[in-house]
Amino acid sequence: MSSLSPRHRSGVYIGRFQPPHTAHLRVMAEALGKVETLVVVIGSAWAPRTLKNPWTAGEREEMVGAGLQEAGVDPARVRFAAVPDHPYDEDRWLAAVRAGVAAQTGGGSDVALIGHLKDDSSYYLRSFPDWPFLPTAVVSPLSATDVRRAYFAGELESVAGMVPPAVHAWLEAFRQTPDFAELEAEAAWLRAAQAEAGTWPPLRVEALAVVRDPAGRVLLVRREERPGRGLLTLPGAEVLPSETLAAAARRAAAGALGVTPDDPALTLSPTPATVYDAPGRSVRGRVIAHVFGLAWAGLSEYGGWTDAHEALSHPEAFFEDTHALLEPLLRPAAPR
Repeated sequence: MSSLSPRHRSGVYIGRFQPPHTAHLRVMAEALGKVETLVVVIGSAWAPRTLKNPWTAGEREEMVGAGLQEAGVDPARVRFAAVPDHPYDEDRWLAAVRAGVAAQTGGGSDVALIGHLKDDSSYYLRSFPDWPFLPTAVVSPLSATDVRRAYFAGELESVAGMVPPAVHAWLEAFRQTPDFAELEAEAAWLRAAQAEAGTWPPLRVEALAVVRDPAGRVLLVRREERPGRGLLTLPGAEVLPSETLAAAARRAAAGALGVTPDDPALTLSPTPATVYDAPGRSVRGRVIAHVFGLAWAGLSEYGGWTDAHEALSHPEAFFEDTHALLEPLLRPAAPR
């Protein structure tokens, strides 16, 4: 660590840390030579456990803390801020980062941003122009994606070479949990799906139905297959060659309700469908989603009806980006 006096009161280091690897910890140690207190912003908080996000924000905080303690860092100089993803609302994500940092710094203005502009994934480092940028001297080919891939493939020797010993010990203990067993099964499913597909990622087009009843509740279903078994999602269907996107959405909604697609109590909103086509939105491949709004005026005996506020309160319960798709539709409109 540098012997120079810190130049800034607070530093901010943003990442997902899934998991924190050796380079992450080296950047943090370097940053503490330039700032008095380091705020580690842990992204993708309150997301469901998936192969991309296997560990909760609290678990990642534990791993980072263990690694820093092992390196002799004073824990009082490091604080944490958990920030959820807002993949389709950049302004909300930026505001969440600022709020999380302000909560840990008391709103102080002497804040610097630490990072490395390595590729397009580092775009956010240009999104805080009022925070001086402190580029790190740590340049490493290490990738958390590679760590996860090796970890869930049982390549433990490779993992040991990519993470600090304290983090490796934490990951070894996690292997004994039911959560690991479920994620390991998801990884096996993905390997099998990739082998079967031949060309990966396969292109899929799906229609999703946001069905509301007169009380304003939304219709949700639980996935019964991998990936994401047991997580909440919207009624959806892959589009058949013989049907339109709207017809596929209506078919999916009717199936969830236990009625026929031509039931007059099920009506399609005149508002055009919203298209979500981010290339990495799904582990199932290149999945393009068309989201339709529908209304149900019949009996609401199906058990999947959920209050809109309740639905938005538990992002960790949703499959992939379902929560993000629902937010703009269910969130109350801002007062004018």
